[in-house]
Amino acid sequence: MNGTLYLVPNTLDFGVTTELPPLSDDLPMGVLRIAARLTHWVAENAKTTRAFLKRVNAVVPLSQPLQAIGIVELPRPQKGTKNPQAGAEVESLLSPALAGHDVGLISEAGLPAVADPGALLVDAAHRRGIKVVPLPGASSLMLALAASGLNGQSFAFVGYLPVEATERTARIRELEALSRRASQTQLIIETPYRNEPMLDALLAALAPSTRLSVSCGLSLPQGWTRTDTVAGWRARRSAVPKDIPAVFALLA
Repeated sequence: MNGTLYLVPNTLDFGVTTELPPLSDDLPMGVLRIAARLTHWVAENAKTTRAFLKRVNAVVPLSQPLQAIGIVELPRPQKGTKNPQAGAEVESLLSPALAGHDVGLISEAGLPAVADPGALLVDAAHRRGIKVVPLPGASSLMLALAASGLNGQSFAFVGYLPVEATERTARIRELEALSRRASQTQLIIETPYRNEPMLDALLAALAPSTRLSVSCGLSLPQGWTRTDTVAGWRARRSAVPKDIPAVFALLA
């Protein structure tokens, strides 16, 4: 019989340099027990997965020594190109599951395959008849949406916007028009060091009455969410750190 592919959530404190709390503060004990027994992993990053498993071990002892646990990384096609080998490479990562072993899929932060790599592996598992089990954990997108007070009945995650200023402005106005037409919240993410330029671009391009929400460092002690009209943001600007992830949401 095939093993199971477990989608294992990670915490949202990736890259934080302060002392981290026990994983049991952020993840259910049931998740930690499953993670502790898995000996095969597919990861966005092997180094951060080893760090995650060390934190698991501090709460629930691992079933095998860390050095005996297999961790392989997802293939990374170059940006803007399609990797013709990606399908075959991803299929090969399921070999342990096809041999009867349970496998964990994990990203650097949040839920795997949501705004992170991994969907190809999950799709391949379905095609091979491998059971897929998502485990509960935090998603920065859902936390930001819940905290925003914007429309949670109709929303869209649009990912990253263009870096080039003219293209980015055009995309922001396109999303605002879509939001106004459908009364739909638009969720945007950005690389942390470009948080401030993203906020600048949103405040410059959006209409004064459009509501804009920014959530920063969710689940961290210093985390916060602010929702206001664009006019309100312009009148009282809040600084967004350049080293902590943020989620931007707008509703026209």
